[in-house]
Amino acid sequence: MDSNDFKIGAKVEHPQFGPGIITNVTLTSFTVFFLNKGEKDISAAFTGLKLLAPSNLAEGESGGGAAKGGISIQDLEKVFSGVLRRYADFPEIVELGDKWKKGTMILKPGDASLKPKEIPVENFFHKIVLLRDRLRVLEQRINSNSVLSDEEKVNLQQYITRCYGSLTTFNVFFKHKEQYFVGEKGQTE
Repeated sequence: MDSNDFKIGAKVEHPQFGPGIITNVTLTSFTVFFLNKGEKDISAAFTGLKLLAPSNLAEGESGGGAAKGGISIQDLEKVFSGVLRRYADFPEIVELGDKWKKGTMILKPGDASLKPKEIPVENFFHKIVLLRDRLRVLEQRINSNSVLSDEEKVNLQQYITRCYGSLTTFNVFFKHKEQYFVGEKGQTE
């Protein structure tokens, strides 16, 4: 493929990061938005980037801003990634903190005659992430429910927020702070 085909808006595939869309081009690199990995800078000299579909932006159009009344690629990225996370069966990739990898949780009963139970931390963490995903789906269903009044939606949302607050103890397992549980005290508007 001609390197001129690698323009803003072109769909590409990276052998490690999967499919993505070019959001910026410089003399030495491409900025590509990948659904599961976010934005990455890829060297223009990298030969492993495969063109899936050329850009549909008109010649001279940058795609970087909302010029001529259009919408920017960055805005589209945010919208599409939000929609995919919300409605598709693509669970968010959540990483376990490095210090917990290959770790074991030991649950020791108060009764010495009973055996303790060992659980791999990865299994426990997976359950926490599933719980969070299910709370998010519940939240979305409440928000999109046409039968509930706004007041009822707010009341139910408050319970979900309290559930998130109860789960903040488990934030210690998460690798990235932006994936933490946030309760009422942590919310800002």
